[in-house]
Amino acid sequence: MADLFESAKKQLDRALGHIQISDDAKEILRSPKETIEVSIPVRKDDGSLKVFTGYRVRFNDILGPTKGGIRYHPDVSLEEVKALSFWMTFKCAVVNLPYGGGKGGIIVNPKELSRQELERLSRGFISAIYDFIGPEKDIPAPDVYTNETIMGWMADEYGKIARYHTPAIVTGKPIALGGSLGRGDATARGGYYVIKELVKQKKLKEKSLKVAVQGFGNAGYNIAKLLHDDGYKIIALSDSKGGIVATNGNTLHPDSIMKVKREKGELEGVYCEGSVCDMIDHKKVGHKKVLEEDVDILIPAAIENQITKENASKIKAKIIVELANGPITPEADEILRKKGVIIIPDILANAGGVTVSYFEWLQNKAGEYWELQRVHDKLKERMVNAFKAVSTIQKDKEVSYRTAAYIHAARRLIEAIDAKGTVEYYRGK
Repeated sequence: MADLFESAKKQLDRALGHIQISDDAKEILRSPKETIEVSIPVRKDDGSLKVFTGYRVRFNDILGPTKGGIRYHPDVSLEEVKALSFWMTFKCAVVNLPYGGGKGGIIVNPKELSRQELERLSRGFISAIYDFIGPEKDIPAPDVYTNETIMGWMADEYGKIARYHTPAIVTGKPIALGGSLGRGDATARGGYYVIKELVKQKKLKEKSLKVAVQGFGNAGYNIAKLLHDDGYKIIALSDSKGGIVATNGNTLHPDSIMKVKREKGELEGVYCEGSVCDMIDHKKVGHKKVLEEDVDILIPAAIENQITKENASKIKAKIIVELANGPITPEADEILRKKGVIIIPDILANAGGVTVSYFEWLQNKAGEYWELQRVHDKLKERMVNAFKAVSTIQKDKEVSYRTAAYIHAARRLIEAIDAKGTVEYYRGK
C-alpha cells in the first residue's frame, strides 16, 4: 500500500492540467489536514491483552465536516488511509455534498476476534479518537469489515463519553439507533443509477449485456441483484476465496448464490447442494480471474489495486465501473484507456454510500426520518446529476471519465479555497 497515496495524487494531477488552479489550492489539495495514530488496548476473552493500531485522517474540510468510513483489515496502513481520505474529499465534491473527506482504519483481522472482542475494539477506538471526531467535525461510517452493528457501538460509546445522545456522530447505524432506510444498499444503488445512465447514453441493449462482479460482499451482491432484476446477464461472481463463471449461456442468480454463501461461508463450490447445484452450469476460477472474463461490464467491488499493469492487457470488458475504491492502478488505467475501455471512476460510481450517509446525518440532526422511496428518489437525483455533469466535461474536453470527475470535483474545491483569499489577492493583483 506504500504507493497508494502517491497514485491517488497522480489522478488529480492529470485533471489539474485541464483547469486553472491557484498555487494555494494546489498546495492544500495535496496534503491531509490532520492525521492521528492511536493504540487501542483490548482485553481478549482469554484474559490476555492485545494492543491494536488505528488511524484517522481528515484530508480536507473546506466544504464541510469530513466524512468517511472506518475499515478493519490486516493490511490497513497510514498511506492507505490517506489515499482513501483523499478520494473521499473528491467523491463528496463530485456529488455536491457539504462534506470534506476523511477515513479511518484499524490493523486487525476481524475474523480472528469474537463479537465481544470486536465490541471492545470498536469502543476503544472511539475513546481514543474522541477529540478528533464530532457531528460537526468528522463523521465516521462503515467500510471494509465494519457494519451497522459496529457503527451502533461507536455511536453509543461517543454518547457515553459526551454524556448526551449524539446519533449524528456516525452514519450507517441500525435503523433502531437512528440509521436511514436505504443505507444498506446505497453504494450499489448509486452505481446502478450511474450504469443505467451510461447504458442509456451509449444506446446499449440492457437485456443483452453481460456482467462480471469481483467482490461479493454488500456492494457486490446488491449491484449484481439490481442488474439481474433488470435483465442484465450476471456471468461471473467472486469473493476473496474464489469465483464462479456461468457456462453454456447461463446466468447466475445473486439471491441463490448469497443464500448458499451465507450457509457455507464461501462462493467456491456454491452450486453444490440439491436443486441449487442443478440450476446452473458453471466453472470455478480464482477470484482475480473473474476480472478477465469476456463481458460487457466489469464491476470491481472488492479492494484496491486489483487491476494492474500485469493483468490490464487481459481485461476484455468494454466498460468498467469502480464500485471499490482504487481498484485500478494508474499504470493499468493508462493501458485500459489506450484500449478504449470506458471506466466510470470510484469517486463517481460508489458515491451512493456517502450520499445516503449524508441523508442519514440530516435526518439525525432534524429528528425527522424519511420514507424509503424518498431516499431512493433523492439518491437517484444526486447520482444522475453528477453523472451528467461529469459526462459533459468528458465530451467537452475529450478526456476520460476519471479525469472529468476530478475536474468537476476540483472546480468546487478550488472555488471554495480561493474564496478565502489567494496569494494574488493578498499581493493586490
